[in-house]
Amino acid sequence: MQKDKTKHSRPDRHRFLLLGILCLFGMAWVGAQTPRGEQPSEKKKTRVDLLYADSAVADKEHRPDVQVLIGSVRLKHDSMYMFCDSALIFEKVNSVEAFGNVRMEQGDTLFIYSDYLYYDGTTQLAMLRENVRMINRDTELTTDSLNYDRLLDLGYYFEGGTLADSVNVLTSWWGEYSPATKLAVFNEDVELVNPRFVLTSDTLKYSTLTKVATILGPSDIVNDSNHIYSERGVYDTNTDQAILLNRSVLTNQGRKLTGDSLFYDRRQGYGEAFGRVQLNDTVNRNMLTGEYCFYNELTDCAVATDRAVAIDYRQGDSLYMHADTLRLVTFHLNTDSVYREMRAYHKVRAYRTDVQAVCDSAVYNSKDSCMTMYRDPILWYGRQQLLGEVVKVYVNDSTINWAHIINQTLAVEQMDSVHYNQVSGKEMMAYFHEGEMRQVDVNGNVLVTYYPLDDKDSTMIGMDYTEGGFLRMMIKERKMERGSFIGKASGTMYPMDQIPPDKLRLPSFAWFDYVRPLNKEDIFNWRGKKADQRLKKSDRGPVVSPREMHIERTQR
Repeated sequence: MQKDKTKHSRPDRHRFLLLGILCLFGMAWVGAQTPRGEQPSEKKKTRVDLLYADSAVADKEHRPDVQVLIGSVRLKHDSMYMFCDSALIFEKVNSVEAFGNVRMEQGDTLFIYSDYLYYDGTTQLAMLRENVRMINRDTELTTDSLNYDRLLDLGYYFEGGTLADSVNVLTSWWGEYSPATKLAVFNEDVELVNPRFVLTSDTLKYSTLTKVATILGPSDIVNDSNHIYSERGVYDTNTDQAILLNRSVLTNQGRKLTGDSLFYDRRQGYGEAFGRVQLNDTVNRNMLTGEYCFYNELTDCAVATDRAVAIDYRQGDSLYMHADTLRLVTFHLNTDSVYREMRAYHKVRAYRTDVQAVCDSAVYNSKDSCMTMYRDPILWYGRQQLLGEVVKVYVNDSTINWAHIINQTLAVEQMDSVHYNQVSGKEMMAYFHEGEMRQVDVNGNVLVTYYPLDDKDSTMIGMDYTEGGFLRMMIKERKMERGSFIGKASGTMYPMDQIPPDKLRLPSFAWFDYVRPLNKEDIFNWRGKKADQRLKKSDRGPVVSPREMHIERTQR
């Protein structure tokens, strides 16, 4: 048995021997990959070398680790060269203190100048003081105190400095600049001066490569014609284009464009706003709102869509007008003949506590202060409903002066749920005084259904049905007080219990209470006329009243 054991152990010894040789070979291979005396994870440390000096002095007894270098000193650490008039080399800590005409050079792109330098070769941190200039291609940073970290390739100042490139000059109390990334960050009293504008901020990031400024805090961008306020965004100083967030504001000659986000092109002179937009004209005291707005400051034109509203707040009671699209157009800008049009289309709804209106489209012209409503226009004033093919409302200082209703005109005043005062004709003129309707003139094929009231208890005493050529009605406290025909007229007075059913309503009667805007929020809820109640446009041309003819002549 012992003999068999010996016989079988020899192959095992060979196997163990082979395994040992393989392990030794592996260790030798690993050792060949790592230089002797150096750890793989550590970067090799180098010393600051003296290349030249006119003279060198050393005090081996009192300061054995210090060399004093005088005259045309040249030093080198890795790829960085240093020049100065005189220097101290601290051999133990691998550091240099340099004086007079200090210059640091790295490659052919980075040059740093100062009066004084302390350089730590271990941390590779350079501390430069007095008349410091860092030049990286077309970028120059000037300050009196600069620290430059070679490991991070980052220079930073903390007692005020200026960075200038081919386009902009930036100053701040604290700042940093990386020659590798071309990125700079500025804090506290930041000012970017461009030939076309000045940007001030408390926090700003800037790329000397792309010339893009990133706004990181409350900032103002000002030039001769406008002012931008933003707390977050980017401004490309090459293209003069900006993307601004956080409810930024663009102000231009009394107009303020505000939105959750803005795009602005200074050269093209336009801005776009998105989200809770306001275009506020503080001079004329009106405003456009919506979810999107476009404004051109060169042409003074604007467009608002998506819940767009035009607001006139010249009076204490503001007028709100909504449409699918609102467009502001300015004519003869920068002349004595300048005027503007506000165009609203489609599904126009307007509300003020005393006046409401609906139509398909409308145009307000500042030249004659006239609002013209097209396609199924309706105007409400108190209990009065006025409608026709076209309605023109003339305004004086945001207060209605008079209204001209053209073709298929109808005025209705509700007395109760059954009885209505009604007047129809070819055209109608309603005159206002201090915002109150006082007189209504109706011309051409006039039909009237009118319920006089008892003077004692204000009950209806009958129904007066009259036909004539011209009617003048007087209004008091938003109610019809009296009416009289001028010229030939014929009519009948019916007692309340003897009114013929066919006389209760004029042929064109319609009551559109279901269309009327109820409040300023209801202007967004479109309710059109029922199909059988829409006006069919007549073939008669537009009627021009004598008063309109006089206005037109005086404006020529």
